[in-house]
Amino acid sequence: MASSYSTRKKPSMKRRSLHEEIAEHLRSMIIEGELPEGERIDESALCELLEISRTPLREALKVLHSEGLVTIEPNRGARVSTLTAEEFAELFELISGLERMAAELAAERASDAELKKLAQMQQRMEKHFGSGDRHHYFQINQDIHRMIVEMAGNETLAALHEQLLMRASRGRYMAIGTEHRWEESVQEHQALLEALQAHDSDRAGAILREHVRHTGDSAVEALKVGKTVNRS
Repeated sequence: MASSYSTRKKPSMKRRSLHEEIAEHLRSMIIEGELPEGERIDESALCELLEISRTPLREALKVLHSEGLVTIEPNRGARVSTLTAEEFAELFELISGLERMAAELAAERASDAELKKLAQMQQRMEKHFGSGDRHHYFQINQDIHRMIVEMAGNETLAALHEQLLMRASRGRYMAIGTEHRWEESVQEHQALLEALQAHDSDRAGAILREHVRHTGDSAVEALKVGKTVNRS
């Protein structure tokens, strides 16, 4: 187990609390498949790799447990959570409805400054797509979805969305595993940006709903293919 972690660069842990930085590091490992679903978290190996004690590591695992990314079993430690294809489908179905509402509200309420910032984020995302940088593309993609929800101006919606976004993050990353879907996703984001800039709430909502549904379909398919490969 220690060797599978050894390729990971030790994260900088200066800006936030130690356990928050550790949680972010582990979150990326889970989302990008470096820690596969169902795998037991080797605390000793991670403590050695990150040069930390078990206390902040376990605090970080509690954060990931609250996000649905790991399960903690009494006296057995933590494992990466497993989601079935059916659970992924249900999750993205719910998110598509929430994000449609968010886009509709954002189109009505977004300020010029917010739309300018969103356009700049879109440009950065397209730059990462052009260079084939999935890691940073995914990070800015997640931030764009959060930004749209933030522009909706509904705190209850934002809190629920953040909870679901974390649970779906692994699926979202899996969905850009093919070049076709990745390129399609970028095009959908551009169409969404244009609808928001035009303050066309119906169009923005419809585009984002279909975008999330396409992402969910791709995630479910990737999950099924992965499980088939693993069984063969």
